[in-house]
This record gives sequence, structure tokens and C-alpha cells, in this order.
Amino acid sequence: MAGGPPAKAGRKEWIGLAVLALPTLLVSLDVFVMLLALPKLSTTLHASGVEQLWITDIYGFMLAGFLITMGTLGDRIGRRKLLLIGATAFGVASLVSAYSANPAMLIAARALLGIAGATLAPSTLSLISTMFTDAKQRGTAIGIWMMCFSGGAIIGPIVGGAMLDSFWWGSVFLLGVPAMVLLLVLGPVLLPEYRNPDAGRLDPLSVAESLAAIIPIVYGLKEISNNGWQPWPVAAVVVGLVVAVFFVRRQRRLTHPLLDLRLFANRSFSTALGGMLFGTMLTGVIMLFVTQDLELAHGLTPLQAGVWMLPAVITNTISFGVSPLVARRIRPAYVIGGGLLISVAGLLVMAFMSANDDPWVLILGFALVFLGAGPMVTLGAGLVIGSAPPEKAGSAAAINETSGQFGFAFGIAALGTLAISVYRGAIADKLPQGLPEDVATAARDTLSGALTAADRLAGGLGAEVADAARTAFVGGLNTVAAVCAGVLVIVAALVAVLLRHVPPTGQVTQDGGPGEQAGPADAAEERVPAAD
Repeated sequence: MAGGPPAKAGRKEWIGLAVLALPTLLVSLDVFVMLLALPKLSTTLHASGVEQLWITDIYGFMLAGFLITMGTLGDRIGRRKLLLIGATAFGVASLVSAYSANPAMLIAARALLGIAGATLAPSTLSLISTMFTDAKQRGTAIGIWMMCFSGGAIIGPIVGGAMLDSFWWGSVFLLGVPAMVLLLVLGPVLLPEYRNPDAGRLDPLSVAESLAAIIPIVYGLKEISNNGWQPWPVAAVVVGLVVAVFFVRRQRRLTHPLLDLRLFANRSFSTALGGMLFGTMLTGVIMLFVTQDLELAHGLTPLQAGVWMLPAVITNTISFGVSPLVARRIRPAYVIGGGLLISVAGLLVMAFMSANDDPWVLILGFALVFLGAGPMVTLGAGLVIGSAPPEKAGSAAAINETSGQFGFAFGIAALGTLAISVYRGAIADKLPQGLPEDVATAARDTLSGALTAADRLAGGLGAEVADAARTAFVGGLNTVAAVCAGVLVIVAALVAVLLRHVPPTGQVTQDGGPGEQAGPADAAEERVPAAD
């Protein structure tokens, strides 16, 4: 392999980044507006409660299940080719979703959206690594890409609310279609093709095992977060873990595995991936509790809650953009660790807030959490992609996205269960005496159940039940925030120690190299990009 510094990206690559970033923004927006559209579409399509759950959940199940397969498939057939195939499928599925005539049709379309979505993130992130070989430029490009994803969260509730007020429910699914058309037109011109010429054939049994491992685990964790530790969800997680063991054993035997486990031998790769797993697990569940607090404890509409959450999303977006610039002068380990400590400060604000505090106290803590999370997400993704050999970038990007899916699902299941336990223990001592049994049972179950039951009570009794439920809920939030703060302190310390060998972005190590770029098992492999 020729020596010398990596080539700098030019105008074509930066325009290509814009082509990649716009669909990212609109796909992110599409995900957030789905939650706003659910009440309206459920009424129009006469969707049952079970059908509503599948409409919202099937996308995530398919996305998580197919990420590893699609990331590896892109390395084999070409990342640009897979991206364009996925964009076509995403556009078609969006049209079918918008004009679905019944819940079954919408569920099927959402499943296709999830499979298509699994092609987009790994292909996009791995193409960025191909287009921007210079570490400084790659860090900036990933930051811009992350900013666009966060931008969807900023404008999603506002645009979605406006569209639902003016048009039918299906209009929100059309938001991503123009971006996909633009990608299909400009992608072949502006985006390079890259594939691993020595990747070998895709192993169908490995694909089946990966799906049979990931989907049951994600499904089980989601059900546990919603309904507690019931037998069926726990069994689903156990089945998924057992299949995962067989999957890993098979990958170790294959010459061309679906998931190259040698990637984990690289310390930068493993540390960044583990940090993002825990970061997603903790910050994701906090976002869920903040939403519930605003909508239930403070009685805001989803649109109003979205507006209140804008400061946090804005600080997160700024953090995505600034982190790569700071990492050019300060080692990524210290930037990530320092960012996590800012998140810890925000979590401590939330740990000591009370039910009577103004929503701004909650939003202040939440904004600090998201401000500090930016370096881990942006620089962590850069370390994961930069530590993998170029021919494995698609697989590395898929592992990065899959870890985020697992982290979010596990965080909600584990910490959600903790919060419910604290809530139920606290409210038992706060409910007024003499309540009807059905009201007391509903109040002890969840905050939403308590508020619904309180509305049926006359006089000040309902207000007492509602106040008790809100106080107990905030107590659960306090506990979860405190636990998250403690775990993040440990994660920050481990990241600072384990990644301290990585120099500031673009600087060289003492031996003249640019720091860790690939695992030792991959160092000797030929890296030849495919022709356009």
C-alpha cells in the first residue's frame, strides 16, 4: 500500500455528503412524525390496540434484525449499489404506507421500510469513510451527518404537526420520497462505489441465525419494558441469546463470515462501541422519561412536548458539529470523557428535581445530557469506522448501528423496570385512604393509569391521587437519573483510560503512523476499491 498522507476530499465529495445527509435528515424526520400520526391513522384505519403496536414496532424490529446483514452485503455487492436499492425500496414503501387501506397493509409497508432503512445507515456511514480518507475531514463529515439526523428530531414534531393539521395522516409518510428520488438521480454521479473483492459469498444460514438472534432479543426487551418480566418476553430473550451463541460459533469457523469477530480485537473499535452501547442505553431511556414527564405529569400535548424538547435537541446538534473540531486539538478519549461528565451533570439535575419544579428544570438537565452525549456519538462512530479496514467499513457501520438498537432496547427494559418498581413502592404510601379498589389498582400500576382514574373521582380526591402519582413518577425518574449518572462516570473513566493512546484527529503517533486504523488480523489484507 502506498505511503504518504491520505488524499483530501474535494468539492465532489462534499456535495456527495449533502446528497447522503438529506435523506438522513428526512428519514429521521419520518421516524419522529410517525408517533404524531398514530392517533389519527388508528382512527381512520380502525386499528386495534395490537395492530397499533405492530404499526409502531415492526419498523424497529426489521431495522435491528437486518442491519448486520445489510452492512456486510454492502461490502460484498457495493455500498453505493446497496444504498440505491435501499432508497428505491424506502421510497416505494413510503408511498404504500401513505395510501394504505387497512392496518395489515400499513404493517407490511412498515416492515419493508425497516428492511430498507437497514440499508441506509450502514451504507451511508461506510461511504463517508470511503469518500473522506483524511481523519480530520472524516470527523467533520460524520459530525455533519449526525447533525442532519438530529435535525430531523428538531423539525419532525413541528412539520409533522403542521402536516397532520392540514392534510390526511398518510401525508407524513411522503416526506422522505423526494429525498430518495434525489439520491437515486445524483447518487450514481457523486458517490463512489466500493466493495471488497475478496469478501466471498453471503452465507444464508448466518443471515437466518442473525435474524433469529436479534429480533427475539429486541422484541423481548421491548415487551419487558412495556409489560414487565412476563414469561413470553423473557423466553424470547433467552431464545435469542441461545441462537446468538450458535451464530458466533459459526462466524468463527467461516472463512468469509457475515460478522467478522476479528474487528473486536482492535481496542479502539471495542472501546468506542462499548461506550456508545452504554451511552445509548442510558440517554435513550432518559429521553423516554422526559417525554412522559412533559406529556403526563405536566399535561402537555405531543406537539407542545416536542417544542419543549427543542433546547436539548439543539444542544445535541451543536455538540455533533463542535466535537470533531475540538478533537483535532484534544485526544478523543478526553473529549468523550469530558462530554460524558457534562451528561452526568445534567443527570444530577434530574436526580434532585422535584415534582413541583418548573419544566425548565427538567429541560435544563436534559439539554446538558444531550450536550455531553455528542462527542461519544460522533467521535465514537468515527473511531469505529476508522479502526476497521476499508473493506470492512460497511460491517463496522452495521455493528455500530446494531449496538445502538440493543442499547436503547435494553436500557428501556432494565431502567424502565427500575423506575416502575420505585413508582409502585412510592405511591403505595401516598394514595389517600378509602379509594375504590379499581382506582387504587390503576393508580399503583402506571402514571397514565393513575391520571385516568383520577379524572373519574369527584372533588379534591382526584387531585390528591394525581399529585401522589406525579410525585411517585418523579421519584422513579430521580432514581433512574442517579443510576445513569453513576454508570456514566464509570464509562467516562474507562473511555479516558482505554482510548488515551489515540492521538488528536489527524495527528500522528510517535512511530509516524496515524494511530490505530485496523485490527492486526486485517492489516495484511489487500484493500482495492471497486471501479465505478
